[in-house]
Amino acid sequence: MEHKIWPHLLAERVHITLVGCGGNGSQMLTGLARLNAALRALGHPGLQVVAWDPDGVSPANVGRQLFSPGDVGQNKATVLVHRLNSFFGIAWYAEPSVFGVRSWHARTDIVISCVDTRAARQDIRYCVEDMGMHPRYWLDLGNRAADGQMVLGQPAGSKRYRQKRDRLPVVTELFPEIRNSRAKEDNTPSCSLAEALQRQELFINQLVVTQALQLLWQLLRHGKTDWHGAFINAATGRVTPLPIDREAWARFGFHHYRTPKKKGAKRESHP
Repeated sequence: MEHKIWPHLLAERVHITLVGCGGNGSQMLTGLARLNAALRALGHPGLQVVAWDPDGVSPANVGRQLFSPGDVGQNKATVLVHRLNSFFGIAWYAEPSVFGVRSWHARTDIVISCVDTRAARQDIRYCVEDMGMHPRYWLDLGNRAADGQMVLGQPAGSKRYRQKRDRLPVVTELFPEIRNSRAKEDNTPSCSLAEALQRQELFINQLVVTQALQLLWQLLRHGKTDWHGAFINAATGRVTPLPIDREAWARFGFHHYRTPKKKGAKRESHP
């Protein structure tokens, strides 16, 4: 199948909420600035971005994330947004706090999550689906030590929209285990770059983000796509796209609601 982007996103400024400015987020925010410059050069109004992150830069972040020794101790979102505003002549915003139910700005077309815990993803899902945020798209990025994935979906803000057969499922529908925020996770921070590199490959974040940026570029430049995610393995160099295909989604256990052929027929629901 082929997905066509909402038409107004090709003609109006696209408002993006970026949650997380660490490993994936720092790469993503910098890539969005480049994407904005390219779109504007082609006559598109460009992007307006708000970046959220409550954390400060640590010595272990220098080298693996896009921070310098002089940034240590400062807030990640504030450092990056200030730097990009100065470099590209833009006016994006930094929110040095936790993204939550009452914290989004008035308009958001795309939410991009670059978080590393199930609990954080569950909070974002709650905002985009249950609490009235209702962005057009939710793009989620995640990774482990040497592999990762990115998934672009359309949050089901209402029952009517949830039942659309052509809606792109979001990451928590394809990976329902993410909803289990009680599962044990290793959130212990690294004390040095060397320790961080023992736990994660140096360029895995960049590989995942590059695929996500390519998808955004394809949608905003050409207005359509036949894939909405990818699985990346840094160890093997393999990138496997996630096609827009109901059979592919079914292999993850996801099924759209099916419209009954006659009154009284049962509908099949997804997890």
